[in-house]
Amino acid sequence: MQYIEAPKPQGGASVFEDIPKTSDEKSVHLLYRGKTGYLVLNKFPYNAGHLLAIPYRAVAELALLNSEERAGLMDLIVLGQDILTQALKPDGFNVGFNFGSAAGAGIPKHLHAHIVPRWNGDCNFMPVLGDTRVLVESLDSMWERLRQFCPR
Repeated sequence: MQYIEAPKPQGGASVFEDIPKTSDEKSVHLLYRGKTGYLVLNKFPYNAGHLLAIPYRAVAELALLNSEERAGLMDLIVLGQDILTQALKPDGFNVGFNFGSAAGAGIPKHLHAHIVPRWNGDCNFMPVLGDTRVLVESLDSMWERLRQFCPR
């Protein structure tokens, strides 16, 4: 309900451009800053530990990223999986992109990759069938748990 009822920003900068500008990384659940992008916990996760890999530069399509940004984004996805594997020991992952609002992109002008840890027998069908999410840990607690596995 928090996601559904939250005001939707109109125009202007994307929230993804604002997140790395903060000095209080915990307040925005920013886990890792890379050269061309960063990892952050999804504010409205599908599963515990759901991360986003986001380039600093706001573009809507992969083709608009330069070679360094594309490589950096893939490196962030690999790092995100590594952090989640060490901290949460999932049985698998869903990794993907939603391009355009018709495909489910909540912020279509700033592409981002979803890194969702999965466990055998988890409740990930709940957002689809039950229009609800089942999370066993708060975002603050999850941030603390994952942060200890981030490179410094």
